[in-house]
Amino acid sequence: MQDSASQDQAIKRQEVQDKLAKLPLVAAEISKLIVGQKQIVDELLISVLAGGHCLLEGVPGLAKTLMVSTMAQSLELDFRRVQFTPDLMPSDIIGTEILEEDHVSGKRFFKFQKGPVFTNILLADEINRTPPKTQAALLEAMQERHVSYAGEVHALPRPFFVLATQNPVEQAGTYPLPEAQLDRFLMFIRVPYPSETEEVEILSRTTGTQDVQLNTILNADDVTGLQKLAREVEISSALLTHIARVVRASRPAESTNAMVKEYVRWGSGPRAGQALVLCAKARALMNGRFSVTIKDIQGVAKAVLRHRILLNFQAEANEVTTEDIIAALFEHIGQPVSPLD
Repeated sequence: MQDSASQDQAIKRQEVQDKLAKLPLVAAEISKLIVGQKQIVDELLISVLAGGHCLLEGVPGLAKTLMVSTMAQSLELDFRRVQFTPDLMPSDIIGTEILEEDHVSGKRFFKFQKGPVFTNILLADEINRTPPKTQAALLEAMQERHVSYAGEVHALPRPFFVLATQNPVEQAGTYPLPEAQLDRFLMFIRVPYPSETEEVEILSRTTGTQDVQLNTILNADDVTGLQKLAREVEISSALLTHIARVVRASRPAESTNAMVKEYVRWGSGPRAGQALVLCAKARALMNGRFSVTIKDIQGVAKAVLRHRILLNFQAEANEVTTEDIIAALFEHIGQPVSPLD
């Protein structure tokens, strides 16, 4: 019996190692079409492993849509894209009831027609261009992982991710997401311009006859299994205390940090701490480790906290950014009592 049990454990460990070994291959597949942007790709994969949603911000032409669709292909996940516009209605996303007729009995009945939200990966393109009513319908589905319509609950597929984009340049005709809704996104990723070398490579790849074939690395069951595994990654009580102190120090009423008191209007809530823990665990798993280090926390801090810290007008006048505040927080709190790295 013991031999059989130990053999089963060995098989499970090998399956886990095989799946973990495939994670770098996912990034490699994405790099076939996406030049550079390694940190952005890593943060997207961290969000997938942590089971959360992402908001990507960047000017047009930085391949945000291509990056998301390429990731969906390499993970063999269903992918749908919705272009958010001012006239988009909630039913255009979650679905609606249509009247149908039974050809045998002649009776008419209403049938729920599922919207594009019923997929594994939904790209909400330019989410800030649609009115709050439609934004709220999507955000409810993100939070609850199901859609309620006419008194019936319709579960969304597993896994389910919303990757939303917004353009930081044009603000005319937009409906900025309120802070309470921004908090629903696990990570807020800023997509920068490519370097000169990367831009030359982009020009070379996209203006020739190169035809790239993508390979499927993981499937939906693999992703779901890795999400469960990410939650099993160990984190010490010292690091949990460290995260709680960083989050609490971002609140002006509780903080003793001078920058926070001068420039922060509202700090992060408890959900920020939960996001830091989950993302740090996912980052550790991506690096083949089953315990979180302080570097894992610091590596995800900007993407997790930048949309959860609200600056005041004085910060804007003095050109102080949320990244400056986050750096000041970690410097102010210092190292945890028993760092694992």
